[in-house]
Amino acid sequence: MTELTSRELKEKVLSLPLSPGVYLMQDKTGTIIYVGKAKKLKNRVSQYFQDSASHSPKTRMMVSKIADFDYIVARSEFEALVLECSLIKRHQPKYNILLKDDKGYPYIRVDLREAYPVFTMVGKRSDDGARYFGPYGGRFVTQQALDAIRLTLKLPSCSRKFPRDVGKERPCLNYQIGNCDGWCQKNMTAEEYHRRVEQGVLMLEGRDKELAASLKEQMEAASERMDFEAAAAYRDRFRAVEALSRKQLVCSGASADTDVVGYFSGDAKTGFAVLHFVRGNLVDKDVEVLDRNLDETGEDTVSTLVKQYYLARGVAPKNVYLPCAMEDSGLFSQLLQQELGTQVRFSVPKRGDHLRLVELAVENAREEAERVSTEAERVSKTLEMLGTALNLSAPPKRIEAYDISNLGDTDIVASMTVFVDGKPLKKDYKHFKLRDMTGADDYGSMRQVMERRFTRMLSGDEGFAQRPDLLLIDGGVTHARTVLSQLSAMGLSIPTFGMVKDDRHRTRALVSPDGAEIGIQATPALFSFVGRIQEETHRFAITYQRKLRSGRLRRSSLDAIPGVGDVRKRQLLKAFKTIRNIRTATLEELNKVVPKNTAESVYAHYHAKT
Repeated sequence: MTELTSRELKEKVLSLPLSPGVYLMQDKTGTIIYVGKAKKLKNRVSQYFQDSASHSPKTRMMVSKIADFDYIVARSEFEALVLECSLIKRHQPKYNILLKDDKGYPYIRVDLREAYPVFTMVGKRSDDGARYFGPYGGRFVTQQALDAIRLTLKLPSCSRKFPRDVGKERPCLNYQIGNCDGWCQKNMTAEEYHRRVEQGVLMLEGRDKELAASLKEQMEAASERMDFEAAAAYRDRFRAVEALSRKQLVCSGASADTDVVGYFSGDAKTGFAVLHFVRGNLVDKDVEVLDRNLDETGEDTVSTLVKQYYLARGVAPKNVYLPCAMEDSGLFSQLLQQELGTQVRFSVPKRGDHLRLVELAVENAREEAERVSTEAERVSKTLEMLGTALNLSAPPKRIEAYDISNLGDTDIVASMTVFVDGKPLKKDYKHFKLRDMTGADDYGSMRQVMERRFTRMLSGDEGFAQRPDLLLIDGGVTHARTVLSQLSAMGLSIPTFGMVKDDRHRTRALVSPDGAEIGIQATPALFSFVGRIQEETHRFAITYQRKLRSGRLRRSSLDAIPGVGDVRKRQLLKAFKTIRNIRTATLEELNKVVPKNTAESVYAHYHAKT
């Protein structure tokens, strides 16, 4: 697509109408990166191309990516809202606030018209005459609800079909362990089965107290007519329902009449919580943590998240209490009435119990955001300290670390580990088997590794395409200088530091190619972080080197010598390091490592006259 200049964008804005509508910002590839709605398109869109000092960092970044924009005029603000919600869902624009779309909100379905109704989990409602309960917060929660109902009411969970399989086989293990009342037996009636299912419906409707009262009444009636077996069964079911009510596993917000929304924006994460209440009782909560800190106002964020939440969920309560005003709550209520058939009242409580409930929801959002973000914030701060300590222009996002490992003159290998945002990115790890090396030469090996790695990057090799922000080399100042020299020869400039170890083989400092040491032991977080990188890089190199050595042990000229097995091979290679050294060893030297007969066999094999 044609990319408009800043002047052309501003001129295009002047042609916009003063009408409600939706605008779609596009980047140079034509991808929609932001969708917004406006009461007056011209006024709203022009704000993006005015003085950027008043914009948030995120908005400035978005505006810098705009190559063009499109717009759709609406007949009303309500129509603009409908369009905005639809387009955001369809395009998932990069710069819109987006709830995760992979959660899913399953339903529980039961058709009471059947002789033997079955509770099942389904992905969406259908207009088929069956009863639907939900949606629930996820498949796990829904399955918990199903299992709780089946166990409480002793309903079957097997694959048998009723009434087809009644009386055909003995009851299964579920009956034997008391999890099912054995509905496959001839003495169990469809009428009683149906009553149990209706009791399950009461539980899903949140009417567990009503069900418990009914079971208690039936228990007492059975006891009065001296049917103690039936009374005991009602008692057990009554206790199970009471226990289930206390655990609050079933409702999970499906029948909520009131929702309370909480919002918290931390330094690294943003929390969004919705508490579900049924007749004043808290039955469940949904909490979502967004991956990045949002720099929009709280009002804009809450408004956006609330819209996405209820439209994706497909169900809404009568009352929703918010932590802050929602500018177009009236329009959104109208949309929910149209989409879900529910009249929803949005309000911001100022005092009393409802305000305390909002504060509770905010606390839930805060706790979850801080729980998730603690590690992220710690890593972010550590990377910031590392960037400052090394005098980098910015905290390093991608760090690559290298180590050389060898066993004498053989199996010389190098490892490359990758850390992105402070976390190991194992799919980008690489091994290098050094070529044409005449002996152990760490500096020559490191030159070869750098040449191979960055030649691949410069040639466009997809596996090496990412450019690192920082290189950490296992070794001292000469290692760092060697790497810097090779990079310079290739026309590259990447910050490079050696990882200097102490007597206990721990990285005590970083050293620059010019010999300046940066101590890290006085900063525990930095000391621990760099230490983990060094240990991981060394481990990765050693693992590969041992793998090669193991393969060489399994395939060597020693295999052809009678009486030399794996144990003797390991002893010889450990002592002499290479096959060449074993071949040139004297009989006396061999006999110091392995028994006399084995030493004689090895010596004879390599000194036989040809």
